[in-house]
Amino acid sequence: MRDGESERGTGLTGFRRYTWWAVPGTAVLCLLPLYGGWLLDGDVPVWARAPAVAALAVAAVASAVLLSARLAPQDKDGAGPVRPPRGWLFADLAATVVLAALPLLRQNYGLWGLAPAIAVAIGATYLTGRRRLAFAGGAVALATLPGGSVALATGDGEFVYAALFPAGLVAFSVWMLLGPLWAWDVAGRLDRARRLEAEVAVKDERLRFAADLHDIQGHHLQVIALKSELAARLAERDAARAAAEMRDVRQLAADALRDTRAVVHGYRSTTLDDEIANATRVLAAADIDARMSLDPAAVGAGRAAPARHLLGLVVREATTNVLRHSSARRAEVDYRLAGGLARLRFSNDGAGAPEPSAAARPAGSGSGLPGLAERLRAAGGELTWARDGDRFEVVASLPGPVNGAAR
Repeated sequence: MRDGESERGTGLTGFRRYTWWAVPGTAVLCLLPLYGGWLLDGDVPVWARAPAVAALAVAAVASAVLLSARLAPQDKDGAGPVRPPRGWLFADLAATVVLAALPLLRQNYGLWGLAPAIAVAIGATYLTGRRRLAFAGGAVALATLPGGSVALATGDGEFVYAALFPAGLVAFSVWMLLGPLWAWDVAGRLDRARRLEAEVAVKDERLRFAADLHDIQGHHLQVIALKSELAARLAERDAARAAAEMRDVRQLAADALRDTRAVVHGYRSTTLDDEIANATRVLAAADIDARMSLDPAAVGAGRAAPARHLLGLVVREATTNVLRHSSARRAEVDYRLAGGLARLRFSNDGAGAPEPSAAARPAGSGSGLPGLAERLRAAGGELTWARDGDRFEVVASLPGPVNGAAR
């Protein structure tokens, strides 16, 4: 059984494995020992054994395939209907007919209903709501007829047992298989809700950035447009004033460029405290156990604004890498002061592809860990990262004096 890519890092892999043993595994383990014991009985004629063995093998494999298909991960929104593989469905029905008819001909009222009960339960797993209820209820009612009819025809005095036991077997099989599947479906819906929550958190952050950029660009561009229009009108009447207006336009354009770069690089809003809080919220939304170990002395003391901003960018980049490139279940953030250095360590247990080296990107690109490493070196600090198996760790350190309270 191979786990789907959508289940990596979600905690569903182990639950799916348990559900597989509880559903397809139970169905197969019910069929093989009970029918196998009957086939080894000396009273079973030789002519019945060969088709029964073949039908038993087909039914066991078909049951496992059909129930495994029911456990397959659904599409992203979970709206797509789950359909059984038709070939295996018809094979299971044919094998069920054989496994029901042969014991019934031998008046084995306890065994003949087992294969039909498993087949009905499998069919019920692919139905929902009232259709499932009607299908299961109809199967329970019909299960009383074959055994009861044979008991009446032969007059063996076992009518009540022959009619009611198969009906109870069908009801029990449906309950036995639908219970774990119901739990699996609920877990799938919760996982899709968790993924949606993580996507919404990322989109909210993008909207916040877009709003900041719009506020800066919109204001500057509006003023630039007005002053450019004014300069064009004054060009012929008052050249000196027109030149002054154009100098203002040039300064406004420079201010807009500076503020835009500030937003892109996080200088306007990125602080260590904000980014640690945001990382905790986003990682929790992605179902990642985020553990924060913050030295009270480090949190209670402030550092120069550039240092706080750089460390905040490290937390943001490390958080983005965990969400995009890992299947982490746990992440740890450790921040403390030691020997005049602010030391930040961010690690996770689900490393994906190694981060490209600094040589792989152009110098001064300002993106990713290599770009941040250059900026920390320029500030007198250091940024390193290492991968050890599934563990990826980013360590940043910056010197600097303590300046008042933390933001």
